[in-house]
Amino acid sequence: MGDPGVRKPATPRRGPRRSTPEADDTRRAWRRNAGRQSAVVENPQADGATPMNDGHTHTHGHGMTGGWERWLAVPTLRAVLVAVTFAAVATIVAVIVLWPTGEGRDAAISNAADLGLVTERVSATVEEQTVGPCSYSSTENPQECREITAILTSGPEDDSLIILPEINTEFQSGIPDLGPGDTIILGFEPATNAYFYADLDRQAPLVWLAILFAIVVFALGRRRGLMALASMAVTVFVLVVFIAPSVLDGNDPVAVAVVAAAVIAFVTLYLTHGVSPTTTVALAGTLGSLFLTLALSWVFFDLTRITGFGAEENLLLPFLAGDIDLAGLLLGGAVIGTLGALDDITVTQVAAVSEIHDRRPDLTVSELVASGIRVGREHIASTVNTLLLAYAGASLPILLLFSVSDQSLANVANTEVVAVEIVRTLCGSIGLVAAVPLTTAMAALVVTGAASPTLPSSDSAPAEEPTLRWEDFGPEDREE
Repeated sequence: MGDPGVRKPATPRRGPRRSTPEADDTRRAWRRNAGRQSAVVENPQADGATPMNDGHTHTHGHGMTGGWERWLAVPTLRAVLVAVTFAAVATIVAVIVLWPTGEGRDAAISNAADLGLVTERVSATVEEQTVGPCSYSSTENPQECREITAILTSGPEDDSLIILPEINTEFQSGIPDLGPGDTIILGFEPATNAYFYADLDRQAPLVWLAILFAIVVFALGRRRGLMALASMAVTVFVLVVFIAPSVLDGNDPVAVAVVAAAVIAFVTLYLTHGVSPTTTVALAGTLGSLFLTLALSWVFFDLTRITGFGAEENLLLPFLAGDIDLAGLLLGGAVIGTLGALDDITVTQVAAVSEIHDRRPDLTVSELVASGIRVGREHIASTVNTLLLAYAGASLPILLLFSVSDQSLANVANTEVVAVEIVRTLCGSIGLVAAVPLTTAMAALVVTGAASPTLPSSDSAPAEEPTLRWEDFGPEDREE
C-alpha cells in the first residue's frame, strides 16, 4: 500500500475512464473558480485543505462577504459602521420631521384650480374622425379641421356620445391622428359645459413596457433582479410620496432632497446587494461622495447666482406654492441625479478591491489602493459623460432653440437655463470621480485589516488550491 497522501500520476489509457471521487471533486473545485467555494474531497491531506470537525474540508478567502464576527474586528470597518449608523439614525429622524402633512399640496391644488390649471379628466373611445373645412374657414383663408366623435367611458356621463370642438390641423398639429377604437383622455370645462381633447391614453403600452422590463430584469438577475425591481419601486415611492409633497409643505428643497437621497441609498444598496461589509463600505462611499457633490453644487450655485427662474415651467411654481425655493429645488435635483451613477461606481470599486486582495493578499494598503484606482479609471472613463448626456438629452429642445438664435457659445452657456445644467453636470461628475479613490481607500483598509494575523480567524491556515490534472477537464463518465 502506498502513502495515501501522495497522488499517483494518472496512467494514459484509451476508451472511457471511470471517474474517481477525488477527480470529480477536483474538477468541481476548479469549475467553481479555483477553490473559492468549499469542496468535499476524499483525501484532505492530498488536496491541502484544512479538515473540519465534520470530516469535510473548507477553503477560506478574504473576500468581503459574510463573516461579520471577523470583520467587526477591523478598526476601519467599525468606524465606517459608526458613521453609517449615525447617518441612518439622522435620516430616520429627518424623515419624521420632514414627512409631508399634505396641507401644502392641497393648497397648491386649490391655487391651480383658481388659475384654471386643474380640470376634471375622463376617458373616452374614439368613434369617428372626419376632416373638412373649419367653421371659420373662408375662400380667402381656407382652414382644415378635424372633428372627433367619441364615447365617454368614465365620469358622470359614462356611455354618452359627444362631439369634440373642431381641431385645426395646422395650428394644433400636436394632437395625433386618431382612428376608431383609440382611447383618449378628455378634459371637462365647467364654465362652458364642454369636453375638450387633453391627451392620448397611453396606459396600456406603458403597462406592457413595464411588464417586459420586469421580465427581462428578473430573467437575467433572478433574485438580485427581483430585489432591484423592489428598490426601484421604493425610489418611485420616495420621489412621489415624500419629496414632492414635502417641498410643497414649505420645507427646504435641499434638505428634503438630501434626506430622500440617503433613504434611497440605504434601501437600494442593502436591498439589492444584501447586508454585508461590502455593501456597508459601498454605502459609506456613496454618502461621502454625495455630500461632496452637494457642497460643490452649493458653492457654484451661489457663485453663478442661480435663481431658478430660467426655465419656463419654474415661473408657474411661485403662483402655486409661494414659499418654494426654486434655486434650492434645482440644487436638490442635482443631488438626486448624481445618486444613481454613484451606487454603480462604489459597489464596483469595493468588489474590485476585494477581488484583487483575494488574488494578491500580499499587497499593502497603498498597493491595493493603486490597483483599485487603476480599475476605477476604466470605469470613470465610461461614466464621465453619463450626467452630461442625461441632462443634454432632457434639454435637447432648448439646445435646438439656442442653435438657431445666432448667439455665440459663450452667450448660450451664460444663460441661466444652460448654466444650471453645466453646474449640475460638472459638480456631479466631480462627485463621481471622487467616489473612486474614497471608496477604494476605505475598502483597502478594511480588507487588509481583516487579513491581519493579529485578528482572530476561524481557520488555522488558508486552504491551498486543489492540484490540477489534465484529465480533470475531461468529460465525466456516466454510470450505465
